[in-house]
Amino acid sequence: MPQAFRSTCVLLPDGLAPATLLIEQEVIAEVRPWSAVPAGVPLRDYGGRVLLPGLVDSHVHINEPGRTEWEGFATATRAAASGGVTTLVDMPLNSVPETTSVQALTAKRIAACGKAWVDWAAWGGAVRGNSRALSSLAEAGVAGFKCFMIHSGIDGFALVDESELRLALAELAGTGLPLLVHAEISGPVDAATNRLRESAADWRSYSTYLASRPTAAEVEAIALLIRLAAEFHTPIHVVHLSAAEALPILAEARGRGVPISVETCAHYLWFAAEDIPDGATEFKCAPPIREQTNRELLWGALESGLIDSIVTDHSPCPPAMKRQDVGQWDLAWGGIAGLGLALPVVWTAMRRRGLTIDRVGKWMAAGPAQLAGLAGRKGALKQGADADLVVFDPEAAWIVAPEHLHFRHKLSPYLGAQLCGQVEETWLRGAQVYASGALVGSPSGKEMTRR
Repeated sequence: MPQAFRSTCVLLPDGLAPATLLIEQEVIAEVRPWSAVPAGVPLRDYGGRVLLPGLVDSHVHINEPGRTEWEGFATATRAAASGGVTTLVDMPLNSVPETTSVQALTAKRIAACGKAWVDWAAWGGAVRGNSRALSSLAEAGVAGFKCFMIHSGIDGFALVDESELRLALAELAGTGLPLLVHAEISGPVDAATNRLRESAADWRSYSTYLASRPTAAEVEAIALLIRLAAEFHTPIHVVHLSAAEALPILAEARGRGVPISVETCAHYLWFAAEDIPDGATEFKCAPPIREQTNRELLWGALESGLIDSIVTDHSPCPPAMKRQDVGQWDLAWGGIAGLGLALPVVWTAMRRRGLTIDRVGKWMAAGPAQLAGLAGRKGALKQGADADLVVFDPEAAWIVAPEHLHFRHKLSPYLGAQLCGQVEETWLRGAQVYASGALVGSPSGKEMTRR
């Protein structure tokens, strides 16, 4: 049965406009003028509420199978639905086994069965010694590959050096699949950490942790990635950029056509190092949240188009692993829990800067969908795309409280944040999955693979 959705403020690929979306058999069958509602078709009229495309978060640690005490498909995807995210792309580490083989990918697919509230895809893992497994993982349907240039925190997900990067890029050449890279190298981090330990620095102080992850670790890593992307003509994607110092070399590389893309995270755009209390280890992530001046440069790079997308890097853990009992940054697990909050967080920050909401479509929907090979199906309200919709009230004011956190553990640095804008409804392929603060129906999410 067809159904129609309309608003005076629909975010279409060309911008905001009054429109009616005609939905049939899980896809957008037609985009019509606001007044052109077919006779006999049920209509949902949202007045002036903003209709957004379902968001795509291409950087999420679901942690299943193997670490469901950290998160899991059921809890991660319900958090996504609550925040207007209709597609997640799962990172290959923190689950057990890590997604570094077809067998591990199969285990993940079995684990997800019947649990997902939104659609999902999987990144494969590129680790030391598995370059020959990449082609079989690609054939099995992963969206691309993720690797680390520094210790990942997970012993089973080994870092890669330049020689291993070269092996991986040679395997990926011609496939079109991107290599996603945690772009920090260990040399500057090890040197800084050793100096801090020799000086008996206070590891409860956020300034100590920030000093232990210097910007040089990111800049040097990204310089190497630029050289390799140019040499192999294979797309490389820098995940969670935090260091604005790397922006000039990225701009120069992009200017000469090097296939390198960049994401940053909501927490780097919202928080600033100056505001993080000592001992508040819920803020720990790597790379770290840097100073306010750095944050503003990241915003400038987004506005100019140098940074392509905004993701969450949702990486939760059991509360005890944050070591709030001692508040020591060197002992705490690194990862920000924020899945479901990114849209209002980013929109609140955008309003403060006088930016219009149409940019959300590129940064948080179309950009990540393109990276994951899902463009045309996800990330845009256009004919033939999946009918993934978000009803968003851009004026709603609220304060983040534990009842707003739909992921497994109610621990997040966003607690207490005063936000503007709230998701009222989320629709997945034409079916409502979230409304008025609660999940609707039963899990109907499915795996998405590249076409």
